[in-house]
Amino acid sequence: MKLGVPTETKTDENRVAITPPGVHELTLAGHTVLVQAGAGDGSRVPDDEFRDAGATIVPHASDVWGEAELVCKVKEPQPSEFDLLRPGLALFTYLHLAAYPEVAKALVDASVTAIAYETVQDAQGRLPLLAPMSEIAGRMSVQVGAHFLESEAGGRGVLLGGCPGVEPAKVVIVGAGMAGANAATIARGMEADVTIFDVNLDRLRNFDAIYRGAIKTRVANALDIERAAIEADLVIGAVLLPGARAPRVLTRSSVSRMKRGAVVVDISIDQGGCFETSRETKHSDPVYEVDGVLHYAVGNIPGAVPRTSTWALTNVTLPYILAIATHGIDGAIERRPELKGGLNTRDGQIVHPVVAEALRSA
Repeated sequence: MKLGVPTETKTDENRVAITPPGVHELTLAGHTVLVQAGAGDGSRVPDDEFRDAGATIVPHASDVWGEAELVCKVKEPQPSEFDLLRPGLALFTYLHLAAYPEVAKALVDASVTAIAYETVQDAQGRLPLLAPMSEIAGRMSVQVGAHFLESEAGGRGVLLGGCPGVEPAKVVIVGAGMAGANAATIARGMEADVTIFDVNLDRLRNFDAIYRGAIKTRVANALDIERAAIEADLVIGAVLLPGARAPRVLTRSSVSRMKRGAVVVDISIDQGGCFETSRETKHSDPVYEVDGVLHYAVGNIPGAVPRTSTWALTNVTLPYILAIATHGIDGAIERRPELKGGLNTRDGQIVHPVVAEALRSA
């Protein structure tokens, strides 16, 4: 099969969909890999490394999109790429169509078979292709939250871990999945006062067993989340319903009652955001203020650390890319049944029921 890897065009997106070792594995299996010139520059992977691994470097995005049978990306196609979509093309990338209905329309109109990393789900309910980016986003959320709590960044002037004789910052995390769990681990490692909310008691029991009370666990409900947020210095939203829009866990009224200079980080923004006051931002302009509260809502948080993210992403996507390239989409689904959940569009239709419902409700 002929595979294509274009340069990402989303604002401030520096990741690339595959590493040179990934290219090498694909070419060893007899496949052709087209990589757009400069695609790896943001991840500090020069064209020569891709070429040495067996890739063919092509100058333009149109060469990749026009010649490849399967295009592998990191983020959803941008409006500038819509005209490059065509019938018969397969696309493998993060899509988050519930938050980007215009992308869904473009894929349907062009009859693209699109597989979304974030809805590939195994028999245990795990999301193997979302996991590494959730891990990174969760860790980054605490890092950026700590930065924007600094007074020069517009925050309350609070050190996350406090110091001897001074209490630490209060960090509230809503969602104890992959992103929330990693956020909690890093926040606790920085000696913050951490409380994590979730509706899943088994997840909370796991936290309690590991941290023995060092991270406080609470069952998620609107009243307790609001009360905790009002007292918090940093609130991190990490709520995920695979394929669907994220539920709102903080209202505008709740945000207005938070401390001036507090920070909220919305990891769920690529699924529409879990705070009523959230709107997507970008790395070059990451925060805005609502009622004195700083909001960080970058839609591609792992793009801030593209080299780490590119390797982490390829680690999990490569087996699926190899399966699709070798056996075709239907053959790959036979061998890796979890891929079926990744199918979002096919034959001019939205074929993922949760995504379809989210788009109807948008």
